[in-house]
Amino acid sequence: MIFLSLGLFLWVAAHLFKRLAPDARAALGDRGKGLVTALLVLAVGLMALGYRGAEFVPVYAPLPGMGHLNNTLMLISLFLFGVGGTKGTLYPRIRHPMLWGTVIWSLAHLAVNGDRASLLLFGGIGLWAVVEMLILNRTSWVRPVGGRGLKGDAMNLVGTLLLFGAIAMVHLWLGHPVFEGTYF
Repeated sequence: MIFLSLGLFLWVAAHLFKRLAPDARAALGDRGKGLVTALLVLAVGLMALGYRGAEFVPVYAPLPGMGHLNNTLMLISLFLFGVGGTKGTLYPRIRHPMLWGTVIWSLAHLAVNGDRASLLLFGGIGLWAVVEMLILNRTSWVRPVGGRGLKGDAMNLVGTLLLFGAIAMVHLWLGHPVFEGTYF
């Protein structure tokens, strides 16, 4: 749990650095981007290592059939991750599509994982995304204009399905059967 906790702390600190200490971040210039990227890569590595090595301590038992809810929420989450890049119809309508995607990702994983490490990892990242949105909402938003419309949505849908398939294969390779209704 130490690696998992440290990785989660680094994830949050690296993301909030620009928001909570803008002068210090600006003083780093372009070097700051590399530093933040390195910290995030280290954070993901520590979280993965910590999560995989954590002792399974059950907190709650997921309800039967939650795997189907998880998969549906993951499709929505992945679609939201692509909104900014493909600039479809949601692009000018949702202020924080990636952060909303992260919250949905978190809830999807909490629906099927009821152990202590999962609560820390998925709950912690979901909580970070909500805090990040609250901080960002204190600033003004210039609503984006233009975009690709339905063409962008179609591109995003294809990307979402391909990414979902790749993620499902990795989960299966790791021993987590994503297409079963119940995971325990």
